[in-house]
Amino acid sequence: MSTDEKLAVGLLGRTDHGRAATSMRALPFLAFARHIVVDGRVLLRMPRSSGYHRACAGSVVAYGSDNLDSARPGERLWAVQVVGTCEAHDPTAAEIERFGPAPRAVDGVPFEPVYLRIEPRFGTVHAMDGSLGRHFQGAV
Repeated sequence: MSTDEKLAVGLLGRTDHGRAATSMRALPFLAFARHIVVDGRVLLRMPRSSGYHRACAGSVVAYGSDNLDSARPGERLWAVQVVGTCEAHDPTAAEIERFGPAPRAVDGVPFEPVYLRIEPRFGTVHAMDGSLGRHFQGAV
């Protein structure tokens, strides 16, 4: 794993939610997901009712998150993205516990979780320190 991938995966570990991007029926879409990082892999929890997991599993997925809403005053703002293959995942009891409490419902439908795993192959990290789009240099 390259330095950018390691940094991107490490920063994902500081957030709880992000967005998965892939295509469904030849159209791009974004899906909201809860995530955790385990052994350099990004594990996702999504609602089964959305059906988005079917488009993600077996595909290349981009997954991103940021600290734009959670940064403390003076803290550098960052956004990360990893790209990799996504597969269905059977989580361990410890992984399910790390995901924390699940919502009761999503879009009015009782929540039933689906778990996915992304194997990062590429990662990017961008930081804002007064200028948009600067590539992050150094440790966060």
